[in-house]
Amino acid sequence: MTSPPGAGSPALPGPDQRWRCGGCGNLTRFDVARSRRTVEYWHVDLAGNVAVEDTEVRSEVVESVTCRWCGRTDAIELVSRAEAG
Repeated sequence: MTSPPGAGSPALPGPDQRWRCGGCGNLTRFDVARSRRTVEYWHVDLAGNVAVEDTEVRSEVVESVTCRWCGRTDAIELVSRAEAG
């Protein structure tokens, strides 16, 4: 799951998409703040060491995406990979 439409933050890019900063043209560097609600299967061995063996993401919300080059959060857009290339 990604941000609901109109939430003010762009959704996570799909397989044929990527982010682009409309302000400076950046295609590669973004700070992404997201919240995830997960259920994990933990295997704890007899020594007390934990290994997470399975993770189920129940919900995920992109809170903000910030361009690393110019610092804008209001100009991040989803574009097709072909268009960005």
